[in-house]
Amino acid sequence: MPTPPPADVIEPHDTSVDEIETRAELDRWLAEGTLAGLTVQGLRLDLDPVPDLRAVDVAGTLFVGCRFADREVRVDLVRRGADVVPPFSELPYPTQPSHLYRADDLAAGFAEGGFTEMYDTRVYAHFRAHGGALPDVREALGQRLHDHGVDNALADATRSWLAVHGPQSVVGVMGGHAVPRGSVAYRMAAVLGWELARADRLVVTGGGPGVMEAANLGAFLAAWPADELAAAIDVLAAAPDFTDHDRYTAAALAVRKRYADGPSLPTPRPAVPGTGWARAGGLAIPTWLYGHEPANLFAGRIAKYFSNAIREDTILRLARGGIVFAPGRAGTVQEVFQAATKTFYGTDGASGAYVFLDRAFWTTELPVESLLRPLFAGSPFGDLSRTIHLTDDVREAVALLVR
Repeated sequence: MPTPPPADVIEPHDTSVDEIETRAELDRWLAEGTLAGLTVQGLRLDLDPVPDLRAVDVAGTLFVGCRFADREVRVDLVRRGADVVPPFSELPYPTQPSHLYRADDLAAGFAEGGFTEMYDTRVYAHFRAHGGALPDVREALGQRLHDHGVDNALADATRSWLAVHGPQSVVGVMGGHAVPRGSVAYRMAAVLGWELARADRLVVTGGGPGVMEAANLGAFLAAWPADELAAAIDVLAAAPDFTDHDRYTAAALAVRKRYADGPSLPTPRPAVPGTGWARAGGLAIPTWLYGHEPANLFAGRIAKYFSNAIREDTILRLARGGIVFAPGRAGTVQEVFQAATKTFYGTDGASGAYVFLDRAFWTTELPVESLLRPLFAGSPFGDLSRTIHLTDDVREAVALLVR
């Protein structure tokens, strides 16, 4: 029988003390005269003021994804004991992003050239042109470096939130990508995200359209009254189908602009610096494997990966406060049982509630519950079937997750 891996294998390690991710951090170390043993990630060292590295100790320093003024700087660094991994300048994406994406990052270029010219679409076009999920070795290295940077940025972005709120404050929302805006299912998922964010939960989705967009939308508008959430959905419903890429994206950007300067959401705890995004959209974790779907632009932070396998595991690893499964098809069912495997073996520690929204769907149309209950009853950690809940009521679902 498989057993859980040791805790130190799966817990994110705090490597921030050894990593330099901003120019301000670099300048502080340069004042000390040494970068020895440190990692410098994704910095533009070719822009004024160009740092003078000639007298700095760089023994064992790793420069990854950085840009330098000229080739001679790189040669000198290597000669003096540094390792330099180039940024692959011909790629349309950073090979070592130092922070998570935001909606404006993915939508950059839309105003000038529409959907085909926005950053998110251009990266997807490049991904497809270079082998898709089976890239050549140069492209594969670029993608792997990018995804490692996203891993690192995600750990940095969530560290402060988890330190205060704990892992049980992170709730996943899964469900169908094809649910149209304005539908009953879409509105229910939006209210779910709205309620969870107002209850001080970090909403995490797969970053796609449909149920995922709706949940992040609800969290995005958590500081606004319920009637404004309904009004925003009405605006989005004018472009209900995600395959209508330009209209779909334009409607999302219009809603973002309309609610850009909103009220602050009261919090029962002291505000944690750098975590305001968590209660103003939450987190989305999408993949360019599904880049034919337009970007979900309502999450506060977006951890977008090339690798779908890493992305799926990351979502489920974070969602320790429970998962809501709204109706969906093969992808959602896959996530149900991938999550169930982690819960059954305690891979990532204790799991929260499994809440299946739409009782008839999950017991009759796709009778997942009938398989999951006996599986959980036989867990090595005792009978976990009590963590499974079915409901047709969004507020009951929220109550199960925040009690």
